[in-house]
Amino acid sequence: MTTLQILALAAGTAFLSSWNSAGLSCSEKNTKASTLKVQNASMMPIHTIKDNKIQVALLLDTSNSMDGLIDQAKSRLWNIVNTLTTLKYNGKAPQIEIALYEYGNDGIRDENYIRQVTPLTQDLDLVSEKLFALKTNGGSEYCGAVIRDASANLNWDGNDKSMKLIYIAGNEAFDQGRISYKEVIAKAKDKNIYINTIFCGSREEGIQTFWQNGATLGGGKYFNIDSNRKVMYIETPYDIRISECNAKLNDTYLYYGNRGSEFRAKQISQDKNAESQSASNLVERAVAKSKKNAYKNDHWDLVDKAEKDAGFIASVKESELPAELKGKSREEIQKTIAVKSAAREKIQKEIEELSRKRQTYIDNEMKKRGTDDSDDLGKAIESSILELAGKNGYK
Repeated sequence: MTTLQILALAAGTAFLSSWNSAGLSCSEKNTKASTLKVQNASMMPIHTIKDNKIQVALLLDTSNSMDGLIDQAKSRLWNIVNTLTTLKYNGKAPQIEIALYEYGNDGIRDENYIRQVTPLTQDLDLVSEKLFALKTNGGSEYCGAVIRDASANLNWDGNDKSMKLIYIAGNEAFDQGRISYKEVIAKAKDKNIYINTIFCGSREEGIQTFWQNGATLGGGKYFNIDSNRKVMYIETPYDIRISECNAKLNDTYLYYGNRGSEFRAKQISQDKNAESQSASNLVERAVAKSKKNAYKNDHWDLVDKAEKDAGFIASVKESELPAELKGKSREEIQKTIAVKSAAREKIQKEIEELSRKRQTYIDNEMKKRGTDDSDDLGKAIESSILELAGKNGYK
Protein backbone atom coordinates (compact mmCIF):
# COMPACT_ATOMS: atom_id res chain seq x y z
CA MET A 1 0.00 0.00 0.00
CA THR A 2 1.37 3.42 -0.92
CA THR A 3 1.65 6.35 1.48
CA LEU A 4 -1.23 8.15 -0.26
CA GLN A 5 -3.41 5.03 -0.04
CA ILE A 6 -2.86 4.69 3.71
CA LEU A 7 -3.61 8.39 4.33
CA ALA A 8 -6.66 8.19 2.08
CA LEU A 9 -8.00 5.14 3.90
CA ALA A 10 -7.42 6.81 7.25
CA ALA A 11 -9.25 9.93 6.07
CA GLY A 12 -12.07 7.80 4.70
CA THR A 13 -12.46 6.00 8.02
CA ALA A 14 -12.61 9.31 9.88
CA PHE A 15 -15.17 10.73 7.40
CA LEU A 16 -17.51 7.75 7.68
CA SER A 17 -17.31 7.86 11.46
CA SER A 18 -18.28 11.54 11.56
CA TRP A 19 -21.01 11.11 8.91
CA ASN A 20 -22.75 8.37 10.90
CA SER A 21 -22.90 10.55 14.04
CA ALA A 22 -25.21 13.50 14.70
CA GLY A 23 -22.30 15.95 14.75
CA LEU A 24 -18.54 15.86 14.77
CA SER A 25 -18.45 14.02 18.13
CA CYS A 26 -18.63 10.23 18.30
CA SER A 27 -20.87 9.14 21.20
CA GLU A 28 -21.30 5.53 22.34
CA LYS A 29 -24.94 5.61 21.23
CA ASN A 30 -24.09 6.72 17.72
CA THR A 31 -21.28 4.18 17.50
CA LYS A 32 -23.75 1.40 18.31
CA ALA A 33 -26.17 2.73 15.71
CA SER A 34 -23.44 2.75 13.10
CA THR A 35 -22.53 -0.82 14.02
CA LEU A 36 -26.14 -1.92 13.55
CA LYS A 37 -26.23 -0.30 10.12
CA VAL A 38 -23.07 -2.13 9.09
CA GLN A 39 -24.40 -5.43 10.45
CA ASN A 40 -27.68 -5.02 8.56
CA ALA A 41 -25.82 -4.08 5.40
CA SER A 42 -23.68 -7.22 5.70
CA MET A 43 -26.83 -9.31 5.37
CA MET A 44 -27.18 -8.14 1.76
CA PRO A 45 -25.94 -10.73 -0.78
CA ILE A 46 -22.45 -9.88 -1.97
CA HIS A 47 -20.91 -11.64 -4.96
CA THR A 48 -17.13 -11.64 -4.86
CA ILE A 49 -14.45 -13.43 -6.83
CA LYS A 50 -12.17 -15.40 -4.53
CA ASP A 51 -8.49 -14.68 -4.91
CA ASN A 52 -6.37 -17.59 -6.03
CA LYS A 53 -3.87 -19.26 -3.76
CA ILE A 54 -0.86 -21.45 -4.36
CA GLN A 55 -0.62 -23.85 -1.44
CA VAL A 56 2.38 -26.12 -0.98
CA ALA A 57 2.78 -28.80 1.70
CA LEU A 58 6.29 -30.18 2.22
CA LEU A 59 6.34 -33.69 3.73
CA LEU A 60 9.90 -34.47 4.82
CA ASP A 61 11.31 -37.76 6.03
CA THR A 62 13.23 -37.04 9.26
CA SER A 63 14.51 -40.56 9.91
CA ASN A 64 18.20 -41.09 10.68
CA SER A 65 19.55 -41.03 7.13
CA MET A 66 17.85 -37.81 6.08
CA ASP A 67 20.12 -35.09 7.46
CA GLY A 68 21.13 -34.18 3.92
CA LEU A 69 17.50 -33.80 2.83
CA ILE A 70 16.73 -31.45 5.73
CA ASP A 71 19.85 -29.43 4.91
CA GLN A 72 18.72 -29.09 1.30
CA ALA A 73 15.27 -27.97 2.46
CA LYS A 74 16.87 -25.26 4.63
CA SER A 75 18.97 -24.14 1.69
CA ARG A 76 16.13 -24.14 -0.84
CA LEU A 77 13.10 -22.86 1.11
CA TRP A 78 13.41 -19.29 -0.17
CA ASN A 79 14.24 -20.40 -3.68
CA ILE A 80 10.98 -22.38 -3.69
CA VAL A 81 9.05 -19.36 -2.40
CA ASN A 82 10.59 -17.13 -5.07
CA THR A 83 9.59 -19.57 -7.79
CA LEU A 84 6.01 -19.47 -6.52
CA THR A 85 5.94 -15.66 -6.46
CA THR A 86 6.80 -15.45 -10.17
CA LEU A 87 3.48 -17.08 -11.09
CA LYS A 88 0.38 -15.13 -12.05
CA TYR A 89 -3.19 -16.08 -12.95
CA ASN A 90 -4.97 -13.65 -15.29
CA GLY A 91 -2.24 -11.14 -14.50
CA LYS A 92 -2.70 -11.34 -10.73
CA ALA A 93 -0.20 -12.79 -8.26
CA PRO A 94 -1.87 -15.41 -6.01
CA GLN A 95 -1.41 -15.64 -2.28
CA ILE A 96 1.34 -18.09 -1.25
CA GLU A 97 0.95 -20.51 1.68
CA ILE A 98 3.40 -23.16 2.89
CA ALA A 99 2.84 -26.09 5.26
CA LEU A 100 5.41 -28.43 6.76
CA TYR A 101 5.13 -32.04 7.96
CA GLU A 102 7.74 -34.45 9.23
CA TYR A 103 7.37 -38.22 9.22
CA GLY A 104 9.40 -41.36 9.90
CA ASN A 105 10.88 -40.07 13.16
CA ASP A 106 10.83 -42.32 16.24
CA GLY A 107 10.72 -39.26 18.47
CA ILE A 108 7.21 -38.36 17.27
CA ARG A 109 4.46 -39.59 19.60
CA ASP A 110 2.10 -40.78 16.91
CA GLU A 111 1.32 -44.33 15.83
CA ASN A 112 2.40 -43.46 12.29
CA TYR A 113 5.33 -41.22 13.37
CA ILE A 114 3.79 -38.12 11.76
CA ARG A 115 3.76 -34.51 12.97
CA GLN A 116 2.27 -31.38 11.45
CA VAL A 117 5.09 -28.89 11.97
CA THR A 118 3.18 -25.88 10.59
CA PRO A 119 -0.28 -25.49 9.01
CA LEU A 120 -0.71 -23.80 5.63
CA THR A 121 0.43 -20.29 6.45
CA GLN A 122 1.84 -17.04 5.11
CA ASP A 123 3.96 -16.75 8.24
CA LEU A 124 7.12 -17.81 6.43
CA ASP A 125 9.31 -16.88 9.39
CA LEU A 126 7.45 -19.56 11.35
CA VAL A 127 8.02 -22.11 8.57
CA SER A 128 11.72 -21.24 8.52
CA GLU A 129 12.03 -21.41 12.29
CA LYS A 130 10.40 -24.84 12.48
CA LEU A 131 12.36 -26.17 9.51
CA PHE A 132 15.67 -25.22 11.11
CA ALA A 133 14.58 -26.92 14.33
CA LEU A 134 13.97 -30.33 12.70
CA LYS A 135 16.14 -33.22 13.95
CA THR A 136 16.49 -36.71 12.47
CA ASN A 137 15.91 -39.83 14.55
CA GLY A 138 15.42 -43.51 13.62
CA GLY A 139 12.04 -44.37 12.28
CA SER A 140 9.55 -46.14 10.05
CA GLU A 141 8.39 -44.13 7.05
CA TYR A 142 4.69 -44.41 6.26
CA CYS A 143 4.07 -42.34 3.13
CA GLY A 144 0.40 -43.23 2.81
CA ALA A 145 -0.31 -42.08 6.35
CA VAL A 146 1.40 -38.70 6.07
CA ILE A 147 -0.25 -37.97 2.70
CA ARG A 148 -3.60 -38.84 4.26
CA ASP A 149 -3.03 -36.46 7.18
CA ALA A 150 -1.81 -33.60 5.02
CA SER A 151 -4.55 -33.88 2.42
CA ALA A 152 -7.33 -34.29 5.02
CA ASN A 153 -6.25 -31.95 7.83
CA LEU A 154 -4.74 -28.91 6.16
CA ASN A 155 -6.98 -25.96 5.25
CA TRP A 156 -6.93 -26.44 1.48
CA ASP A 157 -8.57 -23.68 -0.53
CA GLY A 158 -11.92 -24.42 -2.15
CA ASN A 159 -11.27 -22.27 -5.22
CA ASP A 160 -10.91 -24.51 -8.29
CA LYS A 161 -8.35 -22.13 -9.76
CA SER A 162 -6.08 -22.33 -6.71
CA MET A 163 -3.08 -24.61 -7.12
CA LYS A 164 -2.66 -27.19 -4.35
CA LEU A 165 0.56 -29.19 -4.20
CA ILE A 166 2.00 -31.86 -1.92
CA TYR A 167 5.69 -32.74 -2.10
CA ILE A 168 6.78 -35.83 -0.22
CA ALA A 169 10.48 -36.72 0.04
CA GLY A 170 12.06 -39.83 1.54
CA ASN A 171 14.20 -42.89 0.92
CA GLU A 172 12.21 -45.98 1.94
CA ALA A 173 9.53 -47.98 0.11
CA PHE A 174 6.47 -45.84 -0.66
CA ASP A 175 3.98 -48.58 0.28
CA GLN A 176 5.01 -49.09 3.93
CA GLY A 177 2.40 -48.95 6.69
CA ARG A 178 -1.24 -49.91 7.02
CA ILE A 179 -2.60 -46.90 5.11
CA SER A 180 -2.89 -47.53 1.36
CA TYR A 181 -1.13 -44.75 -0.54
CA LYS A 182 -3.31 -45.50 -3.57
CA GLU A 183 -6.53 -44.82 -1.66
CA VAL A 184 -5.37 -41.62 0.02
CA ILE A 185 -3.88 -40.24 -3.20
CA ALA A 186 -7.19 -40.89 -5.00
CA LYS A 187 -9.01 -38.89 -2.30
CA ALA A 188 -6.46 -36.09 -2.53
CA LYS A 189 -6.88 -35.95 -6.27
CA ASP A 190 -10.64 -35.51 -5.78
CA LYS A 191 -9.73 -32.24 -3.99
CA ASN A 192 -7.51 -31.20 -6.91
CA ILE A 193 -4.38 -31.72 -4.79
CA TYR A 194 -1.38 -32.80 -6.86
CA ILE A 195 0.96 -35.35 -5.27
CA ASN A 196 4.64 -35.02 -6.21
CA THR A 197 7.21 -37.55 -5.02
CA ILE A 198 10.95 -37.09 -4.46
CA PHE A 199 12.95 -40.24 -3.85
CA CYS A 200 16.33 -39.83 -2.18
CA GLY A 201 18.31 -42.42 -4.10
CA SER A 202 18.65 -43.86 -7.59
CA ARG A 203 15.85 -43.32 -10.11
CA GLU A 204 15.41 -47.05 -10.70
CA GLU A 205 15.11 -47.83 -7.00
CA GLY A 206 12.48 -45.12 -6.62
CA ILE A 207 10.50 -46.66 -9.46
CA GLN A 208 10.76 -50.16 -7.97
CA THR A 209 9.65 -48.93 -4.54
CA PHE A 210 6.51 -47.20 -5.94
CA TRP A 211 7.56 -43.54 -5.64
CA GLN A 212 6.96 -43.01 -9.33
CA ASN A 213 3.60 -44.76 -9.09
CA GLY A 214 2.56 -42.40 -6.30
CA ALA A 215 3.25 -39.36 -8.48
CA THR A 216 1.53 -40.92 -11.50
CA LEU A 217 -1.62 -41.61 -9.50
CA GLY A 218 -1.50 -38.13 -7.95
CA GLY A 219 -1.16 -36.25 -11.23
CA GLY A 220 2.22 -34.89 -10.15
CA LYS A 221 5.88 -35.41 -10.93
CA TYR A 222 8.37 -38.03 -9.80
CA PHE A 223 11.97 -37.06 -9.08
CA ASN A 224 14.99 -38.71 -7.61
CA ILE A 225 17.72 -36.69 -5.91
CA ASP A 226 21.02 -37.15 -4.14
CA SER A 227 19.99 -35.92 -0.69
CA ASN A 228 23.60 -35.79 0.49
CA ARG A 229 24.67 -33.42 -2.25
CA LYS A 230 25.53 -29.91 -1.14
CA VAL A 231 23.45 -27.17 -2.72
CA MET A 232 25.49 -25.15 -5.23
CA TYR A 233 25.32 -21.36 -5.15
CA ILE A 234 26.58 -18.82 -7.66
CA GLU A 235 27.68 -15.51 -6.21
CA THR A 236 26.68 -12.44 -8.20
CA PRO A 237 27.63 -8.74 -8.30
CA TYR A 238 24.16 -7.93 -6.92
CA ASP A 239 24.25 -9.99 -3.72
CA ILE A 240 25.82 -7.39 -1.43
CA ARG A 241 23.40 -4.66 -2.49
CA ILE A 242 20.38 -6.95 -1.99
CA SER A 243 21.65 -7.83 1.50
CA GLU A 244 21.98 -4.12 2.28
CA CYS A 245 18.40 -3.59 1.08
CA ASN A 246 17.28 -6.43 3.35
CA ALA A 247 18.67 -4.61 6.41
CA LYS A 248 16.83 -1.45 5.37
CA LEU A 249 13.67 -3.46 4.74
CA ASN A 250 13.75 -4.77 8.31
CA ASP A 251 13.76 -1.17 9.59
CA THR A 252 10.33 -0.56 8.00
CA TYR A 253 8.60 -3.00 10.38
CA LEU A 254 6.66 -1.72 13.41
CA TYR A 255 5.57 -4.46 15.76
CA TYR A 256 2.37 -4.43 17.83
CA GLY A 257 0.58 -6.74 20.27
CA ASN A 258 1.68 -8.81 23.24
CA ARG A 259 4.00 -10.96 21.12
CA GLY A 260 4.99 -8.32 18.59
CA SER A 261 8.55 -7.92 19.83
CA GLU A 262 8.94 -11.72 19.79
CA PHE A 263 7.88 -11.91 16.14
CA ARG A 264 10.16 -8.98 15.28
CA ALA A 265 13.09 -10.84 16.85
CA LYS A 266 12.10 -13.99 14.93
CA GLN A 267 12.38 -12.07 11.65
CA ILE A 268 15.99 -11.21 12.46
CA SER A 269 16.83 -14.72 13.67
CA GLN A 270 15.51 -16.26 10.44
CA ASP A 271 17.74 -13.89 8.47
CA LYS A 272 20.63 -15.35 10.46
CA ASN A 273 19.43 -18.92 9.84
CA ALA A 274 19.31 -18.28 6.11
CA GLU A 275 22.78 -16.75 6.18
CA SER A 276 24.11 -19.75 8.12
CA GLN A 277 23.46 -21.83 4.99
CA SER A 278 25.18 -19.32 2.70
CA ALA A 279 25.29 -15.63 1.82
CA SER A 280 23.35 -16.49 -1.36
CA ASN A 281 20.60 -18.12 0.69
CA LEU A 282 20.17 -14.89 2.67
CA VAL A 283 19.82 -13.07 -0.64
CA GLU A 284 17.09 -15.53 -1.70
CA ARG A 285 15.28 -14.83 1.57
CA ALA A 286 15.57 -11.07 1.02
CA VAL A 287 14.03 -11.46 -2.44
CA ALA A 288 11.17 -13.49 -0.92
CA LYS A 289 10.62 -10.79 1.73
CA SER A 290 10.10 -8.23 -1.04
CA LYS A 291 7.08 -10.16 -2.39
CA LYS A 292 3.80 -8.97 -0.89
CA ASN A 293 1.84 -12.02 -2.00
CA ALA A 294 4.19 -14.32 -0.08
CA TYR A 295 5.75 -12.49 2.86
CA LYS A 296 3.01 -10.87 4.96
CA ASN A 297 3.10 -10.19 8.68
CA ASP A 298 -0.17 -8.48 9.54
CA HIS A 299 -0.30 -10.58 12.72
CA TRP A 300 2.53 -8.47 14.22
CA ASP A 301 3.48 -5.63 11.84
CA LEU A 302 1.48 -2.37 11.84
CA VAL A 303 2.27 -1.56 8.21
CA ASP A 304 0.89 -4.86 6.92
CA LYS A 305 -2.01 -4.66 9.39
CA ALA A 306 -2.98 -1.15 8.26
CA GLU A 307 -2.98 -2.32 4.66
CA LYS A 308 -5.30 -5.20 5.52
CA ASP A 309 -7.52 -3.27 7.99
CA ALA A 310 -7.55 0.52 7.58
CA GLY A 311 -9.57 1.01 10.75
CA PHE A 312 -7.23 -0.95 13.03
CA ILE A 313 -5.03 2.00 14.01
CA ALA A 314 -8.02 3.86 15.45
CA SER A 315 -8.73 0.99 17.86
CA VAL A 316 -5.30 -0.41 18.77
CA LYS A 317 -4.45 -0.05 22.47
CA GLU A 318 -1.46 2.07 23.40
CA SER A 319 -0.14 -0.80 25.52
CA GLU A 320 0.17 -2.88 22.33
CA LEU A 321 2.32 -0.30 20.54
CA PRO A 322 6.13 -0.28 20.39
CA ALA A 323 7.99 2.24 22.56
CA GLU A 324 8.58 4.59 19.63
CA LEU A 325 4.82 5.07 19.12
CA LYS A 326 3.66 5.28 22.74
CA GLY A 327 2.28 8.70 23.69
CA LYS A 328 1.71 9.71 20.08
CA SER A 329 -1.64 10.81 18.65
CA ARG A 330 -3.49 8.59 16.18
CA GLU A 331 -2.64 11.06 13.43
CA GLU A 332 1.06 10.85 14.30
CA ILE A 333 0.89 7.05 14.31
CA GLN A 334 -0.82 7.04 10.91
CA LYS A 335 1.85 9.36 9.53
CA THR A 336 4.66 7.15 10.86
CA ILE A 337 3.06 4.07 9.28
CA ALA A 338 2.63 5.92 5.98
CA VAL A 339 6.31 6.87 5.97
CA LYS A 340 7.36 3.28 6.75
CA SER A 341 5.02 1.95 4.05
CA ALA A 342 6.46 4.29 1.42
CA ALA A 343 10.01 3.33 2.40
CA ARG A 344 9.17 -0.37 2.24
CA GLU A 345 7.59 -0.07 -1.17
CA LYS A 346 10.67 1.72 -2.52
CA ILE A 347 13.05 -0.89 -1.08
CA GLN A 348 10.94 -3.79 -2.37
CA LYS A 349 10.99 -2.33 -5.88
CA GLU A 350 14.78 -1.98 -5.73
CA ILE A 351 15.17 -5.60 -4.56
CA GLU A 352 12.85 -6.75 -7.34
CA GLU A 353 14.92 -4.96 -9.97
CA LEU A 354 18.19 -6.25 -8.54
CA SER A 355 16.85 -9.80 -8.29
CA ARG A 356 15.96 -9.83 -12.01
CA LYS A 357 19.51 -8.81 -12.88
CA ARG A 358 20.85 -11.37 -10.43
CA GLN A 359 18.82 -14.19 -11.95
CA THR A 360 19.96 -13.26 -15.45
CA TYR A 361 23.56 -13.36 -14.24
CA ILE A 362 23.02 -16.80 -12.63
CA ASP A 363 21.34 -18.19 -15.78
CA ASN A 364 24.18 -16.99 -17.97
CA GLU A 365 26.80 -18.36 -15.60
CA MET A 366 25.08 -21.76 -15.54
CA LYS A 367 25.16 -21.87 -19.35
CA LYS A 368 28.87 -21.07 -19.34
CA ARG A 369 29.61 -23.80 -16.81
CA GLY A 370 27.31 -26.30 -18.44
CA THR A 371 26.39 -27.45 -14.93
CA ASP A 372 23.29 -29.49 -14.19
CA ASP A 373 22.24 -28.73 -10.62
CA SER A 374 18.77 -30.26 -10.86
CA ASP A 375 19.72 -33.11 -8.53
CA ASP A 376 18.54 -31.48 -5.30
CA LEU A 377 15.26 -30.92 -3.48
CA GLY A 378 14.76 -27.26 -4.41
CA LYS A 379 15.43 -27.67 -8.12
CA ALA A 380 13.14 -30.70 -8.32
CA ILE A 381 10.32 -28.72 -6.72
CA GLU A 382 11.00 -25.64 -8.84
CA SER A 383 10.82 -27.47 -12.16
CA SER A 384 7.60 -29.31 -11.24
CA ILE A 385 5.93 -26.12 -9.98
CA LEU A 386 6.54 -24.41 -13.32
CA GLU A 387 5.28 -27.39 -15.32
CA LEU A 388 2.11 -27.89 -13.22
CA ALA A 389 1.45 -24.15 -13.20
CA GLY A 390 1.49 -24.05 -16.98
CA LYS A 391 -1.07 -26.85 -17.14
CA ASN A 392 -3.36 -24.96 -14.77
CA GLY A 393 -3.39 -21.64 -16.59
CA TYR A 394 -0.69 -19.85 -14.61
CA LYS A 395 1.92 -17.77 -16.41
